[in-house]
Amino acid sequence: MSLKSLPECWGHRGASLAFPENTLASFEAAIRDGAEGIESDVHVSRDNVVLMFHDPDLRRTTDSSGKIKERDWFGVDGMEHVRTVKEPVQAIPTFAETVMLLMQPANQHVKFNVDIKPNNEPERLFKLINEIISAQPNWETVLAPRILLGLWHSSFLEPAKRILPYCRRSHITESLYLSRTYFWEDADVFSVSFSVLASADGEKFRNECREAGKELLVWTVNSPEQMIEAARWGVNSILTDVTKVWLELRARLQEDFDRHASQYGRAFLWMAMEYYWPMRAFRTMASTRVLESIAGPFDIHRPEIINV
Repeated sequence: MSLKSLPECWGHRGASLAFPENTLASFEAAIRDGAEGIESDVHVSRDNVVLMFHDPDLRRTTDSSGKIKERDWFGVDGMEHVRTVKEPVQAIPTFAETVMLLMQPANQHVKFNVDIKPNNEPERLFKLINEIISAQPNWETVLAPRILLGLWHSSFLEPAKRILPYCRRSHITESLYLSRTYFWEDADVFSVSFSVLASADGEKFRNECREAGKELLVWTVNSPEQMIEAARWGVNSILTDVTKVWLELRARLQEDFDRHASQYGRAFLWMAMEYYWPMRAFRTMASTRVLESIAGPFDIHRPEIINV
């Protein structure tokens, strides 16, 4: 197996096991490790600043609290002063600051997976993102081709295509039904949880993507056993909290794939509930219900013609 066929390494919220997630320090660490891409999430403050942050609320990872959409970025009580609880203590980066990091000459090979949480207002968010991207020098050739918009809900497809037509799109999911039904025609990449791709339907979906020229990104893959299994599947990219682990393992696999892969078994696929149908079905149903509770029913945005 050649290095060309081994999956790329994308830092999930950066190198987030070692550094506070979704911070410049975490992004920089993933890039230093040699990751081909980084992934992060976005939310918008009350005063229209796009932040790199996973949760809609500040409480879990910072010394502050409150919903991002109800807080200002600027000002005495602004979120620009908020810091992470995890050390080394970091500020919350903005989307503009993250783009500036990626525009540095040494980083212009790094791809950027922007996870668009369904809590956002797509028109407002995409217009703000467009303003920042289009303000960069030579953005159409140097920046835009590296950005991958990760969408969870089909209501975000139309505004993404209209406002950010130059960005590639992915569907982030735990439901292959949603991918096939609502995203197949308009997504270039499918970003799927590892346990879903490990199923029999996951194998079928992997083959469908291969035949259609769709790329596959799998998340969140942190153990060597999972990494090797994903490499066997032929996915394009692995999303991981431990970028150094996959990059070092990948280097060994490049030397002799069979010898190094044989050191890790596949028994884990039968030893955890997440790989069994009842648990996968429950997670798929729960995830879909949560998405519809936030962004509305999927059927409202169902394409008229679906070819799979």
